Amino acid sequence: MSKLHIYIYSFSYRNGFPVDDHGHGGGFVFDCRGIHNPGRFEPYKKLTGRDQAVKDFLVEESKIEEFLDEVFPVVERSVKKYIDRGFDALSVYFGCTGGQHRSVYSADALGSYLSDNYDVEVDVHHIEQEKKNWIN
Repeated sequence: MSKLHIYIYSFSYRNGFPVDDHGHGGGFVFDCRGIHNPGRFEPYKKLTGRDQAVKDFLVEESKIEEFLDEVFPVVERSVKKYIDRGFDALSVYFGCTGGQHRSVYSADALGSYLSDNYDVEVDVHHIEQEKKNWIN
């Protein structure tokens, strides 16, 4: 039996919801637009959710940790069931306005959490960042 493969994406709602091309038709979409947006402030406009200044802003100035404290258990329940049932794939999407700050941070956080706590394969993709060849 192969390991559960979890695909985690950040995306921009401005560009529409991404198509799931993994063929399993299941997963989650979490809307990060209710979290205070660092992208509205000049010092963060050219940064992403992978930059320390943005991470600090999200932790100190927003409710990102409370949001993720609710997201993780929801996803975790499915991860456990998918493993038990021998499913091979699960997709999780985090969307925000530009796909640059809040959704990137959230996708990375979930990816790290699942990799650290479960024997699964995790692929994290930042759709907007990858379109721009913007790797940090």
